[in-house]
Amino acid sequence: MSRSPESDVRLLQVTDPHLFGDETRTIYGVQTAVSLRRVLQEAFAAGTRRPDAILVTGDIADDLTPAAYANFRHALEPYGLPVYCLPGNHDAPAIMPDLVGRGGFQYGGSAMFGAWGAIFLDTHVHGRPEGRIAAAELERLERELHRLHDRPVLVCLHHPPLPVGSAWLDAVGLTNAEEAWAVIERHPSVRLVLAGHVHQEFDRLRNGVRVLATPSTCAQFTPGLERCVMDMRPPGYRWLELRSDGTLRTEVKWLQGWSVTKRPPDDRF
Repeated sequence: MSRSPESDVRLLQVTDPHLFGDETRTIYGVQTAVSLRRVLQEAFAAGTRRPDAILVTGDIADDLTPAAYANFRHALEPYGLPVYCLPGNHDAPAIMPDLVGRGGFQYGGSAMFGAWGAIFLDTHVHGRPEGRIAAAELERLERELHRLHDRPVLVCLHHPPLPVGSAWLDAVGLTNAEEAWAVIERHPSVRLVLAGHVHQEFDRLRNGVRVLATPSTCAQFTPGLERCVMDMRPPGYRWLELRSDGTLRTEVKWLQGWSVTKRPPDDRF
């Protein structure tokens, strides 16, 4: 999608829905098809300003099935907006382009959001929970940043490029983050790096670049712990407003009316 450079752009980020082909299945004690739909219903409730596009930063299909990606499309298609997707560690990049890269859904690549450029990176490593940006993706990032030149840029990926302060999560983070930063820091136009993966809210600055991670639409991990302990917070999502002057506003929202009465089970990472 593209709007006039003079226009502000409102984006909805949803991440880590962990969907299944069988929509009755659960993970972390949550029926994930239900939690995603509840998040979308709240985000598009009457009286809420409608976004211009939706960003989905990975871990879409937990069971790696075409049916799970079909369920993902069915959940988002009714809103009639461009949807930008990238893979997480629980995804299947070999089949995603054919299943989600059509009909208003874009897989990877880049986009224009008003005055801003956006670049979507693949950090998936087959069969592993940690992430890595392949050499070809780093080269593409460099090319895209040269092409976008002095526009403010948003970089989206699944694994955050900074430690989040939980030993177990940082052990399955982005293994070549410094290679990514070497590219990013050559281009002062990069204003924001947006991620998922960690199932919690995260907000840090590195040399003027803001790094955000967003809660999952299903269940959360308690921040700041050495080992995995599930959080009692409900499903979450993030609003972003990319302003024409290169600044941004953002807010994490927690799903209203979703009661977590006991700590969810730690099924697995």
